[in-house]
Amino acid sequence: MVKQVVLTKEGLEKLENELEELKSVKRKEVAEKIKVALSFGDLSENSEYDEAKNEQAIVEARIADIEVMLKNVKVIDEDELSNENIHIGSKVEVRVTNPSTGSSNVLNYKIVGSNEADPLKGSISDESLVGKSLLSHGIGDKIQVEVPAGVMEYEVLAISK
Repeated sequence: MVKQVVLTKEGLEKLENELEELKSVKRKEVAEKIKVALSFGDLSENSEYDEAKNEQAIVEARIADIEVMLKNVKVIDEDELSNENIHIGSKVEVRVTNPSTGSSNVLNYKIVGSNEADPLKGSISDESLVGKSLLSHGIGDKIQVEVPAGVMEYEVLAISK
């Protein structure tokens, strides 16, 4: 059974744009590389041809993956969601405290589906340890999460769309 893909409106647009780019630009680039490599002759020792065919396989696999995702997509309508509890699409401000040292930081996250996650940009998956733990909590809630660095306490300071 294929898993339902949960995306925000932005995530859907990004995926659709990537698919269009792969189909209209990347496919042509790879086909041209294959054509050039074929002109070199003897395919048995033609590393350019092998590399171009591998790139073609990667592009086609990504196209197929995106098409499957788009057939099973559920877009979160952020306008219909409240700011009372954390859900996919929520932007949250949390105070992260390390109980063993007492040090704390205030961090901002956006909770997104796993296909949109980009932790370096503050978008964390609803399936990650932290994302899953924050779901359904409200302002003022304190949640303890065991992360690779140890047990951390997350206090929800603000929730927005």
